[in-house]
Amino acid sequence: MTPESACWSTSSYSSNGGDCIEVAVNLAAARGIVPVRDSKVVDGPVVAVPAAAFAAFVAGVLGGTFDAV
Repeated sequence: MTPESACWSTSSYSSNGGDCIEVAVNLAAARGIVPVRDSKVVDGPVVAVPAAAFAAFVAGVLGGTFDAV
C-alpha cells in the first residue's frame, strides 16, 4: 500500500451494518480531499470532499449543529 492509497473506514456508530458511508481521511493531508463512498457499494461512485469542508462538517456534527429539534 502506498501513502496515496485510500484507507477506508466506517464510523464506530455504524455497527448495525445498515446505511453507512465510508471515508478515507488519510488522503486529507496528501491530496486535500476526503473521499466518501457508500459502504454497501464499494465499487460505486466516490465523492471527493475538500478537507476543509469535511472538517467543518465534522465540527458541526460534534457541536450539535445538525441535531433535530
